[in-house]
Amino acid sequence: MFLNQYHHSFDDKGRLTIPAKFRELPDEGLFVVQGLDRNLMVLPPVIFDKLYKHLVEMNLTDPAARQLRQIMFSNAQQVYPDGSGRILIPQNLRALAELKDEVVFVGQGDHYDIWAVEQWQKQQILLNDPETNAQRFNALDLSLR
Repeated sequence: MFLNQYHHSFDDKGRLTIPAKFRELPDEGLFVVQGLDRNLMVLPPVIFDKLYKHLVEMNLTDPAARQLRQIMFSNAQQVYPDGSGRILIPQNLRALAELKDEVVFVGQGDHYDIWAVEQWQKQQILLNDPETNAQRFNALDLSLR
């Protein structure tokens, strides 16, 4: 389970160390895909496979379905952490998420995101507005029963 936030920096060779708490690394690597909020999503293979199957079952005549597939698959990259838990994020993905030296790993339960620090700060402002949240999440059933 991927929880919490961790700040890390790229090393001089452009590698990014995965936080220790996120290092249950499968032998088949991880999948890095473009997120929907100017971020990257890092998915274990089992989660990527579920996403893949769901997206390829969508109707190709639906423009929104095609665009979502383009977002998710056109820049997807399988990466393999080295012995020190570092991954190399391809330059095209770094550019899409505006990643510079320091990034924030953000747990999402079954996967985690990688955000540029500035973008994550902007996102947190949106996420921490109680009035907006009350309206935004009102229709969702968040009962714990």
